[in-house]
Amino acid sequence: MVPDVNTGSKEMVGAGQPVSRFSAGAEVYYGLLNKSGGMSTGVRFATLPAHTGFPYTMTLTLNPLMGNLSSSYSVRAGELLSLSSRFDFNVYSYESGVVMGMELWKMRGLDGKDESPDKSELKRLERAKDKIEAGRRSILLDEEDTRNGGDVAGCLKASVNQRGNLGLLWEGRLKELVYSCGASIDLRGGGNIIGGVGLELQYSA
Repeated sequence: MVPDVNTGSKEMVGAGQPVSRFSAGAEVYYGLLNKSGGMSTGVRFATLPAHTGFPYTMTLTLNPLMGNLSSSYSVRAGELLSLSSRFDFNVYSYESGVVMGMELWKMRGLDGKDESPDKSELKRLERAKDKIEAGRRSILLDEEDTRNGGDVAGCLKASVNQRGNLGLLWEGRLKELVYSCGASIDLRGGGNIIGGVGLELQYSA
């Protein structure tokens, strides 16, 4: 496998502070067992903290050999609310899919009560989201965030696709216990409205 090759460019404003970042990458792979290879490319545009408007991120990935095209758009609609959409399309089979989702964060104050976050808590929230993008699922177990005062009480995630499948997930923490519970619901009705229910528990000593 050839490592990703990323290039980035930044838009400058004011005193030379970048307000956005554009990145492009590609990968080439080859399977020894099936003796077949492939490649994929992708671009990403994201705003930086110096951006005066609302934060947003756009991505586009393409697999030429398989004909898969995927685009996504995410925006932080509020201090604790993020909205996202994804569109998938295959140029060979003409199959497509649309998914819309949201994340609603809940913060806990210094006194243990849930409250709106201040600027320092928002910075810690942004660092937690960066860890998600990096593939590290330690949002609710970040010891540094806990020591600094602001704490994430939980996160509600929801998604729905064009087939009417609704997914709900709640991630929360109770002292040293991290739990996730979710369910899939078929909004079209039919025999089984509830497609499945799941519960995950993690304990950190």
